[in-house]
Amino acid sequence: MALHFDEAEYENRKKRLLDAMAAEKLGAMLLFAQESMYWLTGYDTFGFCFFQCLVVRADGEMRLMTRSADLRQARQTSTIKDIVIWIDREGANPARELKDMLDDMDLLGARIGVEYQTHGLTAANGRRIDEQLSSFGDLIDASGLVAGLRAVKSEAEIACARRAGELADLALDAALPLIGPDADEGAILAAMQGAIFEAGGDYPGNEFIIGSGRDALLCRYKSGRRRLSANDQLTLEWAGAWRHYHAAMMRTVIVGAPGERHLQLHAAAREALEAVEAAMRPGKTFGDVYDAHARVLDAAELTRHRLNACGYSLGARFTPSWMDTPMFFAQNSQPVVPGMILFAHMIIMDSETETAMTLGRTYLTTEGDPQPLSRHGLELIVL
Repeated sequence: MALHFDEAEYENRKKRLLDAMAAEKLGAMLLFAQESMYWLTGYDTFGFCFFQCLVVRADGEMRLMTRSADLRQARQTSTIKDIVIWIDREGANPARELKDMLDDMDLLGARIGVEYQTHGLTAANGRRIDEQLSSFGDLIDASGLVAGLRAVKSEAEIACARRAGELADLALDAALPLIGPDADEGAILAAMQGAIFEAGGDYPGNEFIIGSGRDALLCRYKSGRRRLSANDQLTLEWAGAWRHYHAAMMRTVIVGAPGERHLQLHAAAREALEAVEAAMRPGKTFGDVYDAHARVLDAAELTRHRLNACGYSLGARFTPSWMDTPMFFAQNSQPVVPGMILFAHMIIMDSETETAMTLGRTYLTTEGDPQPLSRHGLELIVL
């Protein structure tokens, strides 16, 4: 088996899940989130875009239902011993086969937690689950159960996040020498992702974001490349990924002489990020962290140019996004506790002057000040 953590780590995770299930009086959990399966067992695949389910019974028994293409994947990457295959065919209904499997596991009439809120369970398959199981047992939306356990990292997970941070730094190191007049965005992307692969890292949970000129104001990846001009702005958002654990970074790099607006926005972004760092500690909430960012940017008259969130939790994530819960947004009462891996991004997009500015990095929360997982500073990068 190609496991990335030792047996004791997986056993501890399983115990935490079973304790949480007992607190909710659940006889079983139906896991559909690939992150949950990976965290609990090491199971590593992208086949979750089709129907699959890991059933965890209250006594610790686990049984995976998946497709034949993922049989060996599960055997070679996970601690799962019992694997059931549903067969692709015209009119197949894997939810019905799941019900039969649950019946075989003596779960008829049980209180069953279901992970509904995941891209590992489409709306269509979710409807099938409800149709097949609504009269089989008492279905409970337990979407946040494993996600809540995953939000606080073990020492072994923190080591993976630290390595991801090192890879993110290597990606920026590879990009900077290439950025300048007439630079090709494609070459910059290739160097960044290549540096991570060469150091043993993974594909990230979503595409790296790159945009220059007007496209520097975009917060999402889009197809199409351009060459940089003599005076330009380049927004980059990327993540180092190690064993699927992420450490994200975000920068807007200036090519040529920075404009006055760039200097103003960078000063505000840095002040806001430093305020966020001061709030990212035990005794504060995720809403408090968001408020710290908003106070600074609003005082700088940038309310209409900022976003309604300023970051989120990171961990082992799969496509289509490396973003995880909880997030920094208004009135989020989730407490900040030690052992979280959190990405804070200050994103200011002034569409009126077509000026972009971003500044973001990943932190480990502690009993005191959060620790940045990057060795790069917060200065404005001008090339």
